Amino acid sequence: MLLDRIADDLATTGYCIYPQALPGWLTDRMYQYMQDLEQEDFRRAGIGRDQEHQLNRQVRGDQIRWLSASRPEESAYLAWMEELRIGINRRLMMGLFDYECHFSRYPQGAFYRRHLDAFQGRTNRVLSTVYYLNPDWQPGNGGELLIYADEAAQTPIERVQPCYGTLVVFLSDRFPHEVLPAQRERLSLAGWYRVNNSLGGIVDPPR
Repeated sequence: MLLDRIADDLATTGYCIYPQALPGWLTDRMYQYMQDLEQEDFRRAGIGRDQEHQLNRQVRGDQIRWLSASRPEESAYLAWMEELRIGINRRLMMGLFDYECHFSRYPQGAFYRRHLDAFQGRTNRVLSTVYYLNPDWQPGNGGELLIYADEAAQTPIERVQPCYGTLVVFLSDRFPHEVLPAQRERLSLAGWYRVNNSLGGIVDPPR
């Protein structure tokens, strides 16, 4: 069972990569939906959060659109990821509280420099996911996701082709990663499971 394999991999190595992970109809639906979105539906992605948020094309060049459960197509993907959240919690007791996710469009030549999705003690993101929507992707198209064992590592432990239907899941604060320049438009869904850091009546993450 996929949920068992994901949980086992997270417990042993901290990451997993699965081709054709989601049902084919859902992958096709998300791909077509993303194709139908207008350019103005996307905005340039930034780095940092809240007061530290800024735009920097020298770091990342993708365009994003956050998903909302109020839209049927987006809700279908979020529902599948909710099942994954519940399944992981039952198997690993990670205390995953909710999930945030956005479409990510990399125009030709766009990249994302090496980074961590979370820093220990500074964020409630604990588990990262990437789902690729790129039919007929070829090795020469670039856009690979490079995953490193730690911040000191110079050689990646994984080089993931962003092929249609491939799911990547990894611990957010453990694995530095980067996206190499894409030679054609590159599409994906990037998301993060978060824990509940609510304190003193302040809800974190916000609802």
